[in-house]
Amino acid sequence: GIVVVEVPMAQRYTNGSSALKAGQTFTVADWKAWPEGERWELINGEAFCMSPAPTRIHQKIAGELFYLLKQFLQKKPCEVLIAPIDVFLPDTPGEPPAETEDTVVQPDVLVVCDPEKLVDEGIRGAPDFIAEVLSPSTASKDLEIKKGLYEKHGVREYWIVKSDGSVFAWILQGGRYAPATEYLPEMPVPSQVLAGFSWMPRSEWLPEKKKN
Repeated sequence: GIVVVEVPMAQRYTNGSSALKAGQTFTVADWKAWPEGERWELINGEAFCMSPAPTRIHQKIAGELFYLLKQFLQKKPCEVLIAPIDVFLPDTPGEPPAETEDTVVQPDVLVVCDPEKLVDEGIRGAPDFIAEVLSPSTASKDLEIKKGLYEKHGVREYWIVKSDGSVFAWILQGGRYAPATEYLPEMPVPSQVLAGFSWMPRSEWLPEKKKN
């Protein structure tokens, strides 16, 4: 069944965070000057490398969720997007970019319902829904750093999807995330923000489900 838990998960998956410019801080202006072809996220000034490329299973999971959300949101005001797309999270939403701005991320799958947040360079402001597919190299970042970041900036629903098909879902309540709801593999996962949408990862392409 569905289990509501407080999740001390980072220790369960990885000891690292994949930050490769440790001890330095940067601004979005710095980030924009870095070589094209390199993918970096910037979180509170700390740079996180986005390479190597995600695994095949990671892309299958993200692609499946994106495809179903795309179908569900047809003729609805919200828009679903898939990485790579830059999401800028300024401390003062709606204001012109400040020289000190220091956060830009690339969530795996996201939904934006406010058209004012759709800008030429990507998304400016918090999406309504974000899903991150867990990878060993990004687990600490997704489970701790990004969760705190998304909570701070008002992402209304945040999913972490594991490669075995289980999902942890957080819902924003009163400006804070309520304890995570854990959905076990092969259980439908209903969205609270996108009313009427439910998703269950397809077990036939999950690595733990492969037959001998």
